[in-house]
Amino acid sequence: MPGAKASYFAHYDLLFFTLSAGIPLFKIIGVLLGYYFLGIFGAFVGYLVGSFIDRYRAYGMGAINPLTNAHRQTVFIETVFILMGKLAKADGHISQDEIDHVENFMQKLGMSSDHRQLAIALFKQGASPDFDVESKLKEFMAVCGHTNSLKQMLLIYLIVMALSDGVLDAAEEGLLKDFALHLGYDQSAFQQLLRMVINQSHFAGGQATSATALDDAYKALGVSKESSNQEIKRAYRKLMSQYHPDKLMGQGVPEDMISMATAQTQEVQAAYDLIKKSRNM
Repeated sequence: MPGAKASYFAHYDLLFFTLSAGIPLFKIIGVLLGYYFLGIFGAFVGYLVGSFIDRYRAYGMGAINPLTNAHRQTVFIETVFILMGKLAKADGHISQDEIDHVENFMQKLGMSSDHRQLAIALFKQGASPDFDVESKLKEFMAVCGHTNSLKQMLLIYLIVMALSDGVLDAAEEGLLKDFALHLGYDQSAFQQLLRMVINQSHFAGGQATSATALDDAYKALGVSKESSNQEIKRAYRKLMSQYHPDKLMGQGVPEDMISMATAQTQEVQAAYDLIKKSRNM
């Protein structure tokens, strides 16, 4: 039996790598271990337990508790529109480009007339000079703060909002830094995310054609020209996983708000394709 038992763990390193990459294998491990220790009944129990763990790892607590997920979605969308309003007014006035961006954002969400009015009210609330967004950020962290994907997507939505008029001025960047600090990002992590989103935006609608396109592509993936092919592949896969619609919805991003994440995956893909072409990967 010791030899048979050892065979189950002979490829431990490979399993660990696969699991860390997010591939759902706990149900497989559960079946194998359950059958080994308890026979057919153990295999069935192992499958159920493994499936539960896989679903939690892939989609977050919302996949297990829909009520928790609904609460997260409500807080997430309220925070998005309030902070968008605050950000739009950061330079002292709200530009037409910023208004158009919010209008387009609501259209993509397919909001009903009542919901649009609520979103507009939240946007105006955030834009009010005497409105303190700190309480909303505290609520967001209390409800959503343990889920990294929600914090990151909130920041990405806001960065895209700030870039909607083609300029990221000092007041907007300062406010984004403050938001990031409340969300647990230090300055280095925020700057890294900001660079990635800015350079991903250069690939909106397809492959960039500027003279600096290849440099932009490396920055969009958060890597450099000195990075190995394997490091670039890992960075690409990590970003594609972070933007995966099912994962984001399971963790609390409203389904209607997934379109922007889908756009980000297209930009990441275009940047990666350019790097692959340049390296003959």
